[in-house]
Amino acid sequence: MELQVQPKLIIHGGAGSSLHGKGGLEAVRRSLHTVVEQVYSLLLSGTAASEAVVQGCQMLEDDPRFNAGTGSVLQSDGQIRMSASLMDGASGRFSGVINISRVKNPIELAQFLQSSPDRVLSDFGSAELAREMQLPSYNALTDLRLQEWIQERQDNFKSAMAGVVAEPELLETSNAGRGTIGVVALDAYGKLAVGTSTGGKGFERIGRVSDSAMPAGNYATSNAGVSCTGIGEDIIDECLAARIVVRVTDGMSLKDAMQRSLGEAHQNKRDLGAIALDASGAIAWGKTSEILLAAYHNGEKVGDTLEWNDSELIGYC
Repeated sequence: MELQVQPKLIIHGGAGSSLHGKGGLEAVRRSLHTVVEQVYSLLLSGTAASEAVVQGCQMLEDDPRFNAGTGSVLQSDGQIRMSASLMDGASGRFSGVINISRVKNPIELAQFLQSSPDRVLSDFGSAELAREMQLPSYNALTDLRLQEWIQERQDNFKSAMAGVVAEPELLETSNAGRGTIGVVALDAYGKLAVGTSTGGKGFERIGRVSDSAMPAGNYATSNAGVSCTGIGEDIIDECLAARIVVRVTDGMSLKDAMQRSLGEAHQNKRDLGAIALDASGAIAWGKTSEILLAAYHNGEKVGDTLEWNDSELIGYC
C-alpha cells in the first residue's frame, strides 16, 4: 500500500514531579517506546488513526505503571473510577465515559460510543453499556495503588492526589499525581484522532469528573489533535486541548498555538502538560509541570521527553 502521507504518532503517560531514580525513568521509557513502536507499525500498515489510537490507549491502560485502566489510583472511598474519551478529527465526533468501574479498557466504551446518538455517558450509563457490550467484570487494582491509598489514609488524605506512576521505589515520595495516558495519531490518509484515559487524581471526592472525558482534555479536528495530562481542574480552567486545536484550525501554526496556550497556562499557575499533532505532521509537546512522560515517532525514529527539563514550555519536531 502506498502511503499518502508519512504517519506520525505521539503518546503520553502523565506529567508531574520528577521520576525518582534512573530505574523509574528507564522502566517508563521502555513502556512508552514499546507502545510507540507497536502503534506506529499499525499506522504504517494502513490502520486508521482512530483505531490506532484505541490500540495505543489499550496498551497503556493495560500497563500497571500508568494511572489508567490497570494501575488506576483509588479515590477517597477506596474505589477505582476511570474516565476515557476518543475524538476522531475527520468525523469531528467526540465520545467518552465518565467514572466507570470494573472494566479493563475504558477506551473501548468510548470507541463503541463513536457511532451512538448518545456519545458521553456517566457512571450508571457506562456500567449499563459495559453490560450490553458483554464486557467481563475486571478488577483494575494493583498492590502498589492499594499501598499508596493505605499510606494516605493513615495521613488522613493530606496529599492532593496520588502518584503519577506506580513504581515500588517511588511509592514513598510519589505524591504529585497528574496521571493520565493519551495517544495522538496522524494516519497514512492524513486523518487525525486522539484518545485520553485516566484513573483520576486519587483520593478525590466521589463523583469528581476528570478533564479526560471532556474536550478540555481531549480534542481534535481535521487540522490538529491534542491530549492533555496534569491536574484536571487546571486543564478544564484553560480548556487546553480545545484552545490549542481551535487556534491551529483558525490558522495559527501548531508551534505558535502551543507556545501561546502553554504560556497562558503558565501565567495562570496551572500544572499540566499536552501532546499534539497537526495535519501537516508537525509534532509538539508542552508542560508547566516538572516532567512530561511522552514519546513519539517522527517518521524516522522514536524520541521522548522524559529528560526534557529545560526552561522551555514547549518542544517541537
